Parts: sequence; C-alpha cells; structure tokens
Amino acid sequence: MFDERLTIATERLVLRPFGPGDAAQVREIVKEGEQVGLPPGAPGHAIGVAAWLSQGVHELWRSGQGIHLAMEAGGVIVGAISLFKAQWAAAIAEVGYGVRPSYRGRGYAPEALRGLTDRVLGPGPLRRVELRANLDNTASIRVAEKAGFIREGVLRGAGFEDDGPHDLVVFGLLRGDGRTVVGRRLGGEHIVLRPFDRRDAFDVLAAVRDDPEIARWMPWAADYTLERAVEWCTRHAHAPGLSGANFAIEPRDGGRFAGAVGVHRADRERGDVEVGYWISPWARRRGYAVEATRLVTAHLLDLGFDRVQLVIATGNHASQAVAKRAGFAQEGILRQAVPVPGGRSDAVMFSVLRGEM
Repeated sequence: MFDERLTIATERLVLRPFGPGDAAQVREIVKEGEQVGLPPGAPGHAIGVAAWLSQGVHELWRSGQGIHLAMEAGGVIVGAISLFKAQWAAAIAEVGYGVRPSYRGRGYAPEALRGLTDRVLGPGPLRRVELRANLDNTASIRVAEKAGFIREGVLRGAGFEDDGPHDLVVFGLLRGDGRTVVGRRLGGEHIVLRPFDRRDAFDVLAAVRDDPEIARWMPWAADYTLERAVEWCTRHAHAPGLSGANFAIEPRDGGRFAGAVGVHRADRERGDVEVGYWISPWARRRGYAVEATRLVTAHLLDLGFDRVQLVIATGNHASQAVAKRAGFAQEGILRQAVPVPGGRSDAVMFSVLRGEM
C-alpha cells in the first residue's frame, strides 16, 4: 500500500494528498467546470466537496489499489495525478493525470509524471508503471513521451467514452529505464544537473576545443567540431537506458554550461554502475565536479544500485582528487583499463558502496 502521506517535491510542483484545507480551491475548480483537473469521482457540484475531501478522495487509498495526489504549484492546485489498479504481487500500477485548462502548456504534467515515477520506481514499491491514452489524444501522448515512457502498443477499442469506443496507446516505464536518471533535474547547493539541450552545443565546443587538459585524457576530443557538439547535445547525450545517460552541469547563480557527468556502464544484475565527468576550463577548482559526482552517486544509489565506480587514468591526478573529495575509496590499479589519446592507460579504481554516502 502507498504511504497515505506521500508527498513529492519537484522543481516547481508539490504532489501531495488532498485534504480538508483544499475545500475552497476545489469548490472554485468545480464551479469553473474544470473537473478534468481533479481525480475521477470528484463531485460535480460544490455542495459535495467537503464530503469528497474527507472520504471519497481517499477511498482509492483505503482499498489498497492506489492514491490520488493534488498537483500544486505555488500554493495553487493546478491538477491531479493518481496511481491506481495496483497489483502488489506483480509490483505494477497504472498512472493517470489531469491539468486544469488554464494551467496547460507549462509542462506541469510531464514534471509531475517524472517526479511520481522517480519515487515509486526508484527505491519505491513498484517495478512498472503503465500509462494508457486515447490514440487520438495527441496532447496526452506527447506528455507520456516527454516524461520518458516507452510506447509499447495499441489496444483496439479498449477505451470507451461518450462518443463510443477508442483505441488506446499503452506506455510503460520500468525500474531502471534511462529516464529515471536524466529525465529530471538534480539540484545541489551550488549546481543543477539537467538534460543536455541543443543550446549547449556552443559551450561544449568552447570547453573542448583547444583545451590541453581535455585533449590529454579524452580521445573523443580530437578535432572536435560544432557539428559533433550538436550531435552530442541532441542525440548521443540522450542515449536510451542507463548506460550513456548524461547530465549537463549548470551553476545555480548563472546559466553557463560548466561540464558534464554521466553513466558509462550500468549492470542491474550485479548492482553496480560506473560514472564519469569532465569540467569546462573556466569552471575548474570551484567544487562543481565534486558536487556533481556526489549528486549523481546519491541518485544512482536511490535507484537501487549497491556500488558506484569511477575508473580514472593513473596520471590524471586532478580527477583522482575529485573522486577522493567526493567520498570515493581508492581500491587498486586496473591494467590498460582506459583509452587515452594515442593508446591505453592503467587506471585507478574508486568506489562508493550503499551506506557509505
């Protein structure tokens, strides 16, 4: 059963259970005829709001099959999101959502989906969340895609509304899908980690081109071009699955690109994952690499991994210092373990285990 007090904070939203204190807002939503922004079963008249908030909205949770959550932005209920049809033996559930018409087009629905699924699929109780949308509901389908759900197929005539049967598109998200790593922003004290965007290409090029430190350790940096930077920011940095997932590092006090941190290899069966990082020349010696490594490591441990590794060339002393400051333990030397310009290098293995961070 889900926690009846389940509360999730995302970048702009708070997802939390409905309560008696929401009566005034819910009455206003009902009067405006915006019930689509409330969970199924919400009253059609303001007179039923008090009873619904004290009893009806919680029946789904009492049945053990799910939970309804208010989608709140700046103290205003902008919509609702629900988990339902929970099958605890199989660890699966279905998700649905609605946003009030006056608050659509702001990205609230995909943000709420990402926040909720990160919680229940990471260290949470589920291994799969399913989403179904009418085949002709392009807006809802786009929300599912933005939230990282994988389109799995079409159920013919499986939905029914006032105008008759509808085909349904089925989307699924499994624990460990790549979106649970980079489909969201991770906030630290001094930096924010976010997905790469096309606008980062010029900053990536400026960071990589003609920098002797990156050229010394990164074989891919040779003869780097703007075309390759665009390809990285729009495609390669968004590789499906955990392996190849990447964050752009951005300082909180300014939007200038500061570097990258990502997942090089993930093994769910063994429970270990390898990460790596690089920093733009202007952003070095500010602690950004240390904070980014800690943030990603904590997030990966939350997703269920037991061990996070760093493999660093033996001569790259600056990167080794970052690993130690980030709390990683040095373990030993791996012979010829990493490619470097002109060949291969021995590497130092560092790791953090669950419970050590």
